[in-house]
Amino acid sequence: MSETNPAATSEVAAPHRYTAATAAEIEARWQDFWDAEGTYAAPNPKGDLAGDPEIAARPKKFIMDMFPYPSGAGLHVGHPLGYIATDVFARFQRMTGHNVLHTLGFDAFGLPAEQYAVQTGTHPRVSTEANMENMKSQLRRLGLGHDKRRSFATIDPDYYKWTQWIFLQIFNSWYDHDARRARPIAELVAEFESGERPVPGHTRAWSELSAAEKADVLGEFRLAYASDAPVNWCPGLGTVLANEEVTAEGRSERGNFPVFKAKLRQWNMRITAYADRLLDDLEELDWPEAIKLQQRNWIGRSEGARVDFPIDGERITVFTTRPDTLFGATYMVLAPEHPLVEKFTPAAWPEGTHEVWTGGHATPAEAVAAYRAQAAAKSDVERQAEAKDKTGVFIGAYATNPVNGEQVPVFIADYVLMGYGTGAIMAVPAGDQRDFEFARAFELPITCIVEPTDGRGTDTSTWENAFSSYDAKIINSSNDEVSLDGLGVVEAKARITEWLESKGVGEGTVNFRLRDWLFSRQRYWGEPFPIVYDEDGIAHALPESMLPLELPEVEDYSPRTFDPDDADTQPETPLSRNEDWVNVTLDLGDGPKKYRRETNTMPNWAGSCWYELRYLDPHNSDKLVDPEIEQYWMGPREGQPHGGVDLYVGGAEHAVLHLLYARFWSKVLYDLGHVSSAEPFHKLFNQGMIQAYVYRDSRGIAVPAAEVEERDGAYYYQGEKVSRLLGKMGKSLKNAVTPDEICAEYGADTLRLYEMAMGPLDVSRPWDTRAVVGQFRLLQRLWRNIVDEETGEVTVVDAEPDEETLRALHKAIDGVRGDLEGMRFNTAIAKVTELNNHLTKAGGAVPRSVAEPLVLMVAPLAPHIAEELWRKLGHTDSVVHQDFPVADPRYVVDETVTCVVQVKGKVKARLEVSPSISEDELEKVALADEKVVAALGGSGIRKVIVRAPKLVNIVPA
Repeated sequence: MSETNPAATSEVAAPHRYTAATAAEIEARWQDFWDAEGTYAAPNPKGDLAGDPEIAARPKKFIMDMFPYPSGAGLHVGHPLGYIATDVFARFQRMTGHNVLHTLGFDAFGLPAEQYAVQTGTHPRVSTEANMENMKSQLRRLGLGHDKRRSFATIDPDYYKWTQWIFLQIFNSWYDHDARRARPIAELVAEFESGERPVPGHTRAWSELSAAEKADVLGEFRLAYASDAPVNWCPGLGTVLANEEVTAEGRSERGNFPVFKAKLRQWNMRITAYADRLLDDLEELDWPEAIKLQQRNWIGRSEGARVDFPIDGERITVFTTRPDTLFGATYMVLAPEHPLVEKFTPAAWPEGTHEVWTGGHATPAEAVAAYRAQAAAKSDVERQAEAKDKTGVFIGAYATNPVNGEQVPVFIADYVLMGYGTGAIMAVPAGDQRDFEFARAFELPITCIVEPTDGRGTDTSTWENAFSSYDAKIINSSNDEVSLDGLGVVEAKARITEWLESKGVGEGTVNFRLRDWLFSRQRYWGEPFPIVYDEDGIAHALPESMLPLELPEVEDYSPRTFDPDDADTQPETPLSRNEDWVNVTLDLGDGPKKYRRETNTMPNWAGSCWYELRYLDPHNSDKLVDPEIEQYWMGPREGQPHGGVDLYVGGAEHAVLHLLYARFWSKVLYDLGHVSSAEPFHKLFNQGMIQAYVYRDSRGIAVPAAEVEERDGAYYYQGEKVSRLLGKMGKSLKNAVTPDEICAEYGADTLRLYEMAMGPLDVSRPWDTRAVVGQFRLLQRLWRNIVDEETGEVTVVDAEPDEETLRALHKAIDGVRGDLEGMRFNTAIAKVTELNNHLTKAGGAVPRSVAEPLVLMVAPLAPHIAEELWRKLGHTDSVVHQDFPVADPRYVVDETVTCVVQVKGKVKARLEVSPSISEDELEKVALADEKVVAALGGSGIRKVIVRAPKLVNIVPA
C-alpha cells in the first residue's frame, strides 16, 4: 500500500485520529475484553452452560455457519464473508432482545490432512490442530462474537464418541414403511420371534435359523448395513467414492484419477427409506428454491409400475413410468453389473442367434465378460451420454413379455445403470430414442403402440426416430383380457396397471433416483466404525460403554494406491496393518471371544451430519444432547413445524451432499425419540463468492496479481502484457489477499464493513483492495463526529437536534433496522453512511441523542469502534447487549412529498403536499394551481386520475 494511505497517516498532526494503529489497539483490547467477560456466552435453560435466567427466558436465535475445514493454507478474504454476515446478524438479534447461540467448530477429519501426512510423515492430528490454531487466530482478529465454550472439532474423541453412537442407533434400526418411521431392530426381531411377521426368504421359524441366517435377514432391514455392491473404485486414491465425489468425466473430484465400477463389501446408509419424507418436508423449510429443486431432482421421485418378465422359472423385474407401452416392449436390457446376468447366461448361444447380437464372441459368457470390462471403464455420466453408436451384447436368454406372451431377447448395455430403478428396463424402441437407436443397431423389431400425430404413419420401417406423446392415442395394445386401444396415456396407464395387479405380474409403485449412501472409506483419518466381526463374519455393535473407539496409531497413513488405470485391484486400508488393534478379545455380554475390527473408516461427511446438536450441549458425556436443551434451541415452533436451526449460512455447493445427509440423520434421531426436531436447518442462506482477477502470462501461468500494473486499459507484469479474467481467489492463482493484510493496513472493522458493503450477500462480487479505503474513511468520519482528534475528548453536546437531523436519524434507524433484519447489509451501511455524512456536513458538535443511536446502529457491523465510542460516551457496559434504537414514526414519514401534476401527459406543476393527503383534497389543490390553470387554458376537463400523494394526471376535454 502507498505511504499516503489514510489508514497509515501520521499521528503527529492529529494524535487522536482514527488510524490503522488506533484500530489495531482498540480491536485487540476489546477482543481480550470480550473473551475475559464471556460477552458472547449464550445461556442454556439448564446444565453446565446455564446462565442468567433472564437472558434464557428471551426468545432464542440459533445462528450457524457451515462447518469450516482447517486448511493449511489459512484464510483469504473470500472465506470470512459468511462468518462476518452471521456475526452481524447475530449481534443485531442480541440487540433486539434475543438469546443468541452463535459459535464455530471445525470439521477436521478428511483427506487433505491424511495426504499431508503421507507426504511429510506428520501425524494428521498434529497438522490439523496447527491449522485450527492458525484459523482461530485469524477469525478472532475479525471480532467474531462466538460462544467459545461451545466450540469443538470432529477429531475430538469426546465428539466422535457420539458420531459412533449415532451410527449404532442407525445400525440398530429399521424403517417401518407402515408407520413411516424408524424403529429399533429389537422390535423387528420380536415380531419375527412371535410369528407376527413372516421371516422373508425362509419357511422355517426365526428360532430355527442360524446366527448367520438371522444376520443376513436383519441386514436387509437395517438402516446401516454392509453389502457387496457396485462401488466407485479409485485405484489412484486407493479408496471408494460416493457418486457425488465422481466428476461428470468419470474421475475423482480430488486428484482427478480414473474411477471404475467394482464390487466390494461396503457400509451403506439406507437413506432411500426416507426418500418420500425428505421430499415432503422440504415444503416447510425456508430455503432458496434453487436448492430445494436440486434436492428434489437428486431424490428423483417418479410414479409408474413394477412389471415382472418371466425367465427360466424366475423373473426379471423392471420399473417403468409408461406401463401403457408394454405391448411395444420388444427386448430387455440389464445393466452390465446386474446380479442376474450370470444366472441367466447359458453355456452356448441359442440356435439361430443373430450374429450382430454376439459381439463376435464364441459363447455368451465370453461376450458378457468382455462387455462388462468395457463398461466398467466408463463413468455413469459417459454411459448416459447420447452417443449415436449404441453398444451392447445378447446374454443368450429370452424373457416373456407378460402382456402378449412374446419371447424378448435379454441384452446387457451400458446405457442402463444399476443405480436407477431395478437396473433392468423393458425396451420400447418406438417410444424411446435410445431404445430406437439400439434396436436399429441390433436389428430388433420396433412395434408402433402410439398413433403418431406428426403424419409419419405406423410403418416403423420408415421412421428415422422414435415418437412419444402424452396426447396421442394408444394402438396395437390388446390381448384377450385387456385392451388399451384408443385410450389416452393416463387412462391406459391406470387400466394396464390394474390388469398387471390382477394377474400378479406387477403393481403400481413409486421409484426414486436416490441411491443408498455409500458410507465406507479406505482411509486412516476418519472415525473408526464401532463394529467388530466374530469368527463367522457376523457384525456386532460395540456397547456404548466401549465408546469412543479411538483411532489407533499407525506407521503408514496411506491407503495402498495402485496404478490409476488398473481396475483389477482391491482396497487395502491403513488400519488393517495394525494387527494388535484389529484382532481383539472382547466380552460383548456373552463371555470373552475373539473379534476382528472393521478397518474402513467413516466418510468425512459423518461428523458434519449432526454437529448442530453438539453446539447445544457440548460437554454432555451421558447423552447425545439433553432433551430440554435441544427442545429450547431447535424444537418445533410457530412457523417452524419441523424445528431446526434458525439461520444456516454457507455455500450453495453443499446443496445435495451435506444437507441431504444431515437431514437423513436428523430424521432417524427424531424417529427414535432422541431429538424433537425432524429437520436440522429451518432457514438456509447461500452467500455469494468473493472473486478476484486472475492474471496470466503468455504461457497461461498465473502471475502475482499485486505486482500487475495497468496502463491504458491493458495489464502488464514485469513489462510483459498479461491477460485478466475474473475468477476464484486462491494461493495457486496468486491473487489471494489475506484478512491479516487488510486488518494490518486498515483494521478489522474496515474489512467487515467492506465485505458487507460490496453488494447483496447472495451475489458474487469482485474484490478490489483499492476500494477498501472508502469504508475506512466512513469510520474516520464517524470517529471525528464524536472524538476530538487533537485532544481525544468527546465532543458531543446535550443540545436538542434540529428537525432535519431528527428526520435523518429516525429514517436511518428505521431503514437500518429493516435492512439488518433482512440481511441487506450493504444497504444498511449505505444508510449509516448517509446519516454520518449529514452530521459531517451540518458542522458543529453532534447532539448526544444522535451520536448514541448512531453508535448503536454501527455496533453489529463494526463492533470494536462501536465499543470504544460507547465507552467514550460515558457508558460502562458493553454495547453488545444494548437495545437497538427504535425509530419515532413521526420523523420517519416525510413532512411533505412532491406531487407531480401532468396535463396531456406533460409535467406542468410540482406541488409540496402532506403524505397523508386524500385523493379528493389533492385533486382540488392540483386544479387550483395557477400553472395548471394556465396549461388548461380554459378548456374543460374530461378526466382526472389521482394517485395520492405523488401523482395527478389531467386529461382535458
